[in-house]
Amino acid sequence: MRDTRPLRIGFVATRFAGTDGVSLEAEKWAHELRAMGHDVFYFAGVVDRPRERSREVPEASFGQPAVVAINEAVFGRPGTGRPAAISRSIAELTDHLKRALYDYVRDFELDLLLPENALTIPMHLPLGLAITQLAAETGMPVLAHHHDFAWERQRFAVNSASDIISAAFPPALANVHHICINTSQREALARRLGRVARVVPNVMDFEHPPAAPDAISMGLRADLGLAPDELLVLAPVRVVPRKGLEHAVELVARLGRPARLVISHASGDEGPDYETRIRDFARLLDVDVLWAADRVADAKRSSDAAGRLRYTLGDLYDACDLVAYPSLIEGFGNAFLEAIHHRRPVFVNRYAVYDLDIRPLGFRTIEMNGYLDEAAVDAVRGLLDDPARMGEWADQNYALGLRHFSHRIVREALRAELAAIFPA
Repeated sequence: MRDTRPLRIGFVATRFAGTDGVSLEAEKWAHELRAMGHDVFYFAGVVDRPRERSREVPEASFGQPAVVAINEAVFGRPGTGRPAAISRSIAELTDHLKRALYDYVRDFELDLLLPENALTIPMHLPLGLAITQLAAETGMPVLAHHHDFAWERQRFAVNSASDIISAAFPPALANVHHICINTSQREALARRLGRVARVVPNVMDFEHPPAAPDAISMGLRADLGLAPDELLVLAPVRVVPRKGLEHAVELVARLGRPARLVISHASGDEGPDYETRIRDFARLLDVDVLWAADRVADAKRSSDAAGRLRYTLGDLYDACDLVAYPSLIEGFGNAFLEAIHHRRPVFVNRYAVYDLDIRPLGFRTIEMNGYLDEAAVDAVRGLLDDPARMGEWADQNYALGLRHFSHRIVREALRAELAAIFPA
């Protein structure tokens, strides 16, 4: 299939920065679009992309006080209506962001808007409304990349914003085209919205293996205070309830050998309560947890204010003995693919998307199914004691990743989608 004419494509999100899954996947798409000859631009509340191609509008960030106040007022409050003042705040912020989006489209002469999760998860109601209203008013093509829908997150189940969520998360407009990251999302979108979506899974650059560990990554364990005989069990996730970190703590406790659980990310946007729960649980089971968010850089190695080296997430993968991924719910599973890309053994909970879209492909992992049993713990011990089998599994998993989750999948899907939106 031939590429369409060169297009000017505007990504839109609450943020394009750091190592969150949406930012990482968006950049993979941007890379492929540039390789196809298209120009890409960025609109968000926080942007760390080239300034000449970016429009940073602080009010588009979900961390803005006005947005936080809206979310606190409309989510998780059973039996309450939406205060008129909150409706006015939503309308005013929607109007402000819509004008900023109109300027963005005009100034960068955009052909297509590509919202990244901004029409999916209702963390920023005014931004979703602004994109939807612009699409309705202009008829401009919109390709919405969906990662996490409202109906997949319990914290959005009780709300006084169902009118807004129905209108914009996502909108049922003819000029809004939809891409989901898993099969169940596509089916739910068809049932709920009557819209057809293409499934494009999250991907990794399996065409290019990661660089071999160097002296810096090989020194990471000692720098973080691990003893030579101590296992490094890596949980490369944010500290939020759906990540199931209590299972990782329990696994380390039951291994019966010196081990440290390293958690790479911070709590993020869901507050500190779950982190407190995991800290208490780890103390109860006498598990040593290293909270390493302050030692992990967003993109490349750097130093913090105290002069300590901040490592990449890839350095942590290369240094670990096992990746613990006991998530309860995932839109897809970036950490799973990252572990496979770095040829690390994976302990995984059989969350729904893994069971439906990943497990049938034949990846070699150690699994739990909702709870940790002794058979799974024994399997982890056996694998850690068998380097030859770990190497065989790593080779098999990498080959499967190359076949099913490489950048080629994104290239082919975007080429087809853009050809349908912009026929010759």
